[in-house]
Amino acid sequence: MRTVAAFTAIVVGVVMAIAGVVTWFVISGTLADQNITVSDDASCAAGDDVNGPISAFCQADIIDQHTLDITGGLTYAELEQDDPNRAVAMDSAFLQASLFTSVVAFGVAAMAVVLGIVLTLVGLALRTPARVVAPERVT
Repeated sequence: MRTVAAFTAIVVGVVMAIAGVVTWFVISGTLADQNITVSDDASCAAGDDVNGPISAFCQADIIDQHTLDITGGLTYAELEQDDPNRAVAMDSAFLQASLFTSVVAFGVAAMAVVLGIVLTLVGLALRTPARVVAPERVT
């Protein structure tokens, strides 16, 4: 039973780690293909290409700031239905949601890698039998 558990932990761990790395690179490549650059007035990563979690977060944040400047501090839901800025607020919300989704996806990918490594190490540890120490004799 111990051997099966060890083998399963190692296989699942390696698969998770590989899947996490592949996912990270797919997300990064997909973002890079969009040719987005973090706005120069962003509070972080200004001028960087959006291809990772930090640059995606920074771009989403500055989009929100620009939108609130345009809408007078009102969100999409707070604007009157006939307000011409409502379409800008809606587009902004979609863009922010997409960028924040990529930030979450990067986090899940990183978590899969770390958990995969830990699971593999647990599996390797299960393969090594525990050393039995003889109890001390009391004389």
